Amino acid sequence: MKLALISDIHSNIEALTTALKSIAKQKVDRIACLGDVVGYGANPSDCLKLVREHADWIIMGNHDAAAVGIESLNFYNDYARQAALWTRNILTEEETEFLKTLPMEIDEADLHFVHSTPRSPKSWNYIFSLYDVTFEFSAVKGHTCFVGHSHVPGDYHEKDAKLGNQGKDRRIINVGSVGQPRDRDPRLCYAVFDSETRELQLVREEYDIKAAAHKIRKAGLPGFLAERLEHGW
Repeated sequence: MKLALISDIHSNIEALTTALKSIAKQKVDRIACLGDVVGYGANPSDCLKLVREHADWIIMGNHDAAAVGIESLNFYNDYARQAALWTRNILTEEETEFLKTLPMEIDEADLHFVHSTPRSPKSWNYIFSLYDVTFEFSAVKGHTCFVGHSHVPGDYHEKDAKLGNQGKDRRIINVGSVGQPRDRDPRLCYAVFDSETRELQLVREEYDIKAAAHKIRKAGLPGFLAERLEHGW
């Protein structure tokens, strides 16, 4: 099975539409969305509609949870908090109820999908390095776990963590962010994975950042959220 994996769209319709056009050329069998469809950007409803139309699996992200009131905003910075409250007022009742029903994780054959980490999905911990991921491998259901959340792509193998895993090579792949990359590359990022060969491709595409940034400012959202799109951080 050839999979496309998208995550952290964050209400960026310009990035999402570009990503879906790119994915169409990949001839994938299925699409998985690893959460945070909404938050930060100016088009939450449009993005949610497209994801529901195209994704076979959708995971709940922390910003999805925050936008519908099931995740506390106490630990969010001012920019994220303002965006979450703004998004609550934009989403319809039906969209809100849909987001509330999203699962925290999904297992499919030897594949494991989660927004943050496999060991504790509800803690919203981040994976940025092999150090962060070392003790997550034991929680992987199957041979490969896909995550998002950090907005930074990465490919981590259990054998590299030197855990004495008796020949196992469980793998955790961070698929990056479609709508708000934070690896200082402003191009959108998504992943394509072949479940048979375990071959991974991280795809980067240019999109209309100026349009997305303009919409954020026009909506009255914090200007920082527009600026960071332009710098990939």
